[in-house]
Amino acid sequence: MNNRSVLAILSGLLLCFMLAGLPAVSAQSGGNYKVDANWAQLPQGTTWNGSTSWITADGKGNVLVLVRTAPYFRWFTRDGKFVRAVGDDGLFQNAHSVTIDSQGFLWVTDAAAHLVQKFSQDGRLLMTLGKKGVTGDNTSRDSFNQPNHVAVAPNGDIYVSDGYQNSRVVHFSSNGQFIRIIGGVKGGQPGQLQLPHGVALDSKGRILVNDSDNQRVSIFDKDGKFIETWPFPSRGGIQVAADDTVYISDVNAGIVNIVKNGKKIDSVSADRAHGMGVDTDGSIYASGASRMTVMKITKAR
Repeated sequence: MNNRSVLAILSGLLLCFMLAGLPAVSAQSGGNYKVDANWAQLPQGTTWNGSTSWITADGKGNVLVLVRTAPYFRWFTRDGKFVRAVGDDGLFQNAHSVTIDSQGFLWVTDAAAHLVQKFSQDGRLLMTLGKKGVTGDNTSRDSFNQPNHVAVAPNGDIYVSDGYQNSRVVHFSSNGQFIRIIGGVKGGQPGQLQLPHGVALDSKGRILVNDSDNQRVSIFDKDGKFIETWPFPSRGGIQVAADDTVYISDVNAGIVNIVKNGKKIDSVSADRAHGMGVDTDGSIYASGASRMTVMKITKAR
């Protein structure tokens, strides 16, 4: 055995010893973040009793979990203390996502009923988009086919991700009047969408769409013209912070990617991360789609 071979073996052994001495990194952490799956404190004797489909924050100290069984709306403080639960049995066929707009109203997608519904925080129905039990194709102006997410612009305009069967985002005015279809052609070419699963707006009014089956985010300008794509898995939620940092979750990869100007700046491993919201204090919340969990993700100290 020559000296070069001996050095290679010794180097390999040294590396093994060095790695053995390193602390283990949790599968529930991105290194820079702490993931707490026991953050929410349910009332004694109660359980989630259904899939925790979505979670979001109102920016005022309250966090809302959308569950697929009644009571559907479950409110907590940022510290995880239970506040109240509303939403009678039978309100939804398949409660998929919830968005809280700047006025505090709740926008819920019911994929199985093909509806988008607006609620007050105490669960009163205020507006309905779509027709219950009626499906629309990619050209429909008043019907969806399993819508899955909503974004609401500062002026109240409504953007519906209509993607489980269709391949589009539908833009409405604040009073529910149709404005335009964004995308609408199924495929993987620029400007086409395969399965939209989330929608958000940045400070420029650009429309960011989770194109989950194409494993990317597609970006459109405020008039619906295609701009570019970002290569991130995206079968989950998407939210844009005030500084235009973008947070993108993916249920299959079990990850939340943190993106700035189209480039990944960090990521967090979060088991089955489906619905996702970002609070004004920087906390990230993610729902574990099939395990009845909700996670609070904070910067590690």
